[in-house]
Amino acid sequence: MQFEGVLKKMRTELGDTVNYYMVFNGDFLHLNQVLDRELNLEFLKHECLNCHLDRPIFRQGFCKNCFFEIPSAGDWIMKPELSRAHLDEEDRDLAYEKKVQLQPHIVYLANSSTIKVGVTRKSQVPTRWIDQGAHEALAIVEAPNRYLAGITEVALKDHIGDKTNWRKMLTNSVVDEDLPTHRDRLMAYIPDEARDYVLREAQETHIHFPVLRYPEKVRSLNLGKTPNYRGRLKGIKGQYLIFEDGTVFNVRSNEGLVVGLDIN
Repeated sequence: MQFEGVLKKMRTELGDTVNYYMVFNGDFLHLNQVLDRELNLEFLKHECLNCHLDRPIFRQGFCKNCFFEIPSAGDWIMKPELSRAHLDEEDRDLAYEKKVQLQPHIVYLANSSTIKVGVTRKSQVPTRWIDQGAHEALAIVEAPNRYLAGITEVALKDHIGDKTNWRKMLTNSVVDEDLPTHRDRLMAYIPDEARDYVLREAQETHIHFPVLRYPEKVRSLNLGKTPNYRGRLKGIKGQYLIFEDGTVFNVRSNEGLVVGLDIN
């Protein structure tokens, strides 16, 4: 089987085991079906996800010009507490910012490597947790907008982490946590503005990833330095492909690269 197209983050579907799909120019590949087969990845060129030109990718799949101009790459994306649409204040495009920011957002606890706090749109649950490689997650606050979720996350970050150790996540060096106990401990630090939105009865979500074998050590594949790579696919977790030799490939961080993909 041969595929060619620009990389975008893998689409996912929660089931007994997560289903992963790569979408290429009107075609798609169900990656779970090619576990334990050899994949050949070849870098062909760049294609900005916004302007679609062959320009070096700067961040988030966008060329440098687009990254600093388009509304979907504003600082509030990575820092929800900077959201201002609820005040009718524009960053780059107020209509777009209202559409995204003024909808329910979830503050959650997730366990990918160690327990962490995060924010996502309610419509992105459980996709966000899958993308982070979390094997367990718990919603703790449902805020009516991105700003309230953001300031809640900031307040909680003083008492719990907000980063994922991707190496621990990919070697499965993780332990189960009692997320409701952590939620209860953190309640004292919820900002007053968000206290009415606490979720006290939410249930944990448990996620199982399609991994045949976890590596003991991992090394990241950089297609810019190694434009052609061949390996046997042993698993998919988060937005990573895991290969038999310990090589891992982060699809999300390589958005905007046009690749050829052969499956043997």
